[in-house]
Amino acid sequence: MARLLPPECAAVEVVAREVGIGAGTLERWREEAQSRPARGRAWTARARLEAVITTAAMDEAGKSAWCREHGVYPGELDKWHASATAALAEPEEARASPQATRQDRKRIKELERDLLRKDRALAETAALLVLSKKVAAIFNKGEDE
Repeated sequence: MARLLPPECAAVEVVAREVGIGAGTLERWREEAQSRPARGRAWTARARLEAVITTAAMDEAGKSAWCREHGVYPGELDKWHASATAALAEPEEARASPQATRQDRKRIKELERDLLRKDRALAETAALLVLSKKVAAIFNKGEDE
């Protein structure tokens, strides 16, 4: 839905083909979304990046006017800028190495095996507890008679 709204404003027919929803339904949803205040709309990551790029060369007055026009607080725009900068700053550190991924998968398998073993032990203990209570109930019942 966010792709149909500003600033992206993708064509309804294109989005309809991509998501497999009728164009009429998408148009109705877009009209409903546009009837809500702009502050209530969600911005896609692509739209946020485009907003940051568009406003990067603007002065403060121009940025403020753009923000009013598009229903965005200047503080939000600054957060988007910081987020984009941080995401692009150290991509190698953010990405897991293949070796770390293999180690993580190995550790996950070990933990899953351990969890399964503990689940089985807990089920066995619960069964023994139930049986011991039944045996105790049977023998205590026999003493009462």
